Amino acid sequence: MPKHQPGRHFLQIPGPTNVPDRVLRAIDRPTIDHRGPDFGKLGKEVLERIKPVFGTEGPVVIFPGSGTGAWEAALVNTLSQGDRVLMFETGHFATLWQEMARKLGIVAEFIPGDWRSGVDAAAIEARLAEDSTRSIKAVAVVHNETSTGVTSDIAAVRRAIDAANHPALLFVDTVSSLASIEYRHDEWGVDVTVTGSQKGLMLPPGLGFNAVSEKARAAAKTAKLPRAYWDWEAMLGVNPTGYFPYTPATNLLYGLNEALVLLVEEEGLPAVFARHQRHAEAARRAVRTWGLEVLCRNPAEYSPSLTAVMVPAGHDADQLRATILERSNLSLGNGLGRLKGRVFRIGHLGDFNDLMLIGTLAGVEMGLAAAGVPYAKGGVQAAMDFLGGNR
Repeated sequence: MPKHQPGRHFLQIPGPTNVPDRVLRAIDRPTIDHRGPDFGKLGKEVLERIKPVFGTEGPVVIFPGSGTGAWEAALVNTLSQGDRVLMFETGHFATLWQEMARKLGIVAEFIPGDWRSGVDAAAIEARLAEDSTRSIKAVAVVHNETSTGVTSDIAAVRRAIDAANHPALLFVDTVSSLASIEYRHDEWGVDVTVTGSQKGLMLPPGLGFNAVSEKARAAAKTAKLPRAYWDWEAMLGVNPTGYFPYTPATNLLYGLNEALVLLVEEEGLPAVFARHQRHAEAARRAVRTWGLEVLCRNPAEYSPSLTAVMVPAGHDADQLRATILERSNLSLGNGLGRLKGRVFRIGHLGDFNDLMLIGTLAGVEMGLAAAGVPYAKGGVQAAMDFLGGNR
């Protein structure tokens, strides 16, 4: 039998994140008739309250599903077999999205990246400028690459598409950025924004989202990829009444409604974004004081929602994580794909405050010592000094 570890577990992976008690209590309410009048009222509230988080005045489709399902919805609603999509390799999740596209019969053209940098908008512009036949139907990028802690400039991607005078749709994955990092679906000219419930929205896994532009809805009228469960129009046909075409995740929608009250109406989105920036900077100051290296190369692309940390050559990040979990009951994110064993990831997103960050960093600093990883003391103090002077 595994031994009991007293005290609370520190879940500091980059998602799923900690769920606020108020959201848990909302989810704990009795399930109601999803065809009854009380549910219609709930549905209308949720579908309206979610729009400011995406930065849109248009519709947001909510599926019982995951971010992966929302990826698929973006593709199958707008594209046909053999269509070409331009994608950029920012890390593990960008790679998985292009693999999905290929499985669906889409021609995924993947611009290679180094997994330490964001999307190169100039490379996208150059490729689109070459596409004289307009065979590329969409550009698909990840806003915040969860595997690397790198945030890409989506406004720059839109400018690149416009500079090439290209009609391609723009798809953006915001799974680890929405409700943590400022995002503007309408202003940036995004056609489909993809996300999931389990990160910045402070919910358990189980909901997938698409914010959809009018241009994307127009493309859906001629798209030929099969779709049934993921069909936008089935959702959008009944959503104005607050209802869904099939059984929704009723209790998660209770929780989402409460989370949106917390994020939008009580803390306010500008304060949410500033809090994430502040915690990210404190975490990076700790990393630099320890003498370790942040995976992200460009400070302008540092992620506000997570920090990926490289371990010195000859040391295994997964062994370090195991030591930290055993000694401090603290879970950190592992290295994914080509980064396996090379990095650990500190999640600082969602329902998170100063003391939670300091506790997390203390667990890491003690773990570095216990695992014999070379480091310099004082990382926690550096973070505290920064937080104390920046309220």
